Amino acid sequence: MHPTKNPDAQPYRARVPADVDAPDKVLYGLTFRQLAILAAAALAFWGAWRALHQLVPVPVLVGAAVLFGGCVFGVAVGRRDGLPLDVWLLAAIRHSQAPRALSTTDTTSRVPDWVQAPKSRVMVPAPLKLPADAIDDGGEIRLGGGRAAMVAASNVNLALRTTDEQAALIDTYGRWLNSLSTPTQIVVSAQPVDLHSAARTLSRAVDQLPHPALADAAADHARFLDDLATRRDPLRRQVLIVTCGNAGESGEHAARRRADDTVRALSGLGVTTRALDGAAVTAAIAAAADPYRPPRPGGLAAPDAVVTSAAPRRSGRSHPA
Repeated sequence: MHPTKNPDAQPYRARVPADVDAPDKVLYGLTFRQLAILAAAALAFWGAWRALHQLVPVPVLVGAAVLFGGCVFGVAVGRRDGLPLDVWLLAAIRHSQAPRALSTTDTTSRVPDWVQAPKSRVMVPAPLKLPADAIDDGGEIRLGGGRAAMVAASNVNLALRTTDEQAALIDTYGRWLNSLSTPTQIVVSAQPVDLHSAARTLSRAVDQLPHPALADAAADHARFLDDLATRRDPLRRQVLIVTCGNAGESGEHAARRRADDTVRALSGLGVTTRALDGAAVTAAIAAAADPYRPPRPGGLAAPDAVVTSAAPRRSGRSHPA
């Protein structure tokens, strides 16, 4: 016989601090980075005082020191968009000096003779250096010297599970995390759902249904989807897991094997997981780059594919020669 479980037992909860990655405080609640900024500013002001205290009146130097010290202290302890203010200002300076246009083609070579160069100076696009070089048909992403693969997974709602089921799911997820030996990225994003296309597809299939009642129900559901897409902005949650292979790992498809191992490990959570092929990986990366653009019909062309357009229709009228 199994012992009776206590129904009043509370689940075990562990409090994890939110600032686990925060830098350590060294002195007066300031980090080493903040103290270094203040020390550098103090040395700069001391040098300026030694050079100018006999040329500039002391009240002017004191006023300038107060303004300078306030600005430096604000930069040292301030934050903007979750970043330290000095890091944010450095990123702003780099962004202002970065080129505004990038191109995957070689823009450093000379302009061809058949191109008429403008008289005014035009900024030439800088070369676009992407981390991924290519995506093969099996879904492996070539990252310079390494490779990566991508796994799509569904969600699990722990709030609808019992205490024992929650503990079992967390234990399974923890075992998968402990088994990781290479960098792994988990991306959770919200993407819009195109219900208008689903409504149009359902409306076209109404005439092919065998029973009138089923056709009426399908037409009513198509109207509901169309109305929902008009009144609301429906979103879906997407979970992507990117697995990488070690540089010295044997085999050319190590990342794909790790993706398959991830699918098998996470199947115990009750989620639907699948390793993405080349077309699905390309679509996922394109959607991540611009999530609010509707998908293009027909997919993306290969780099070496020849893109042609349909021939223009000619009028049925005949003209005399």
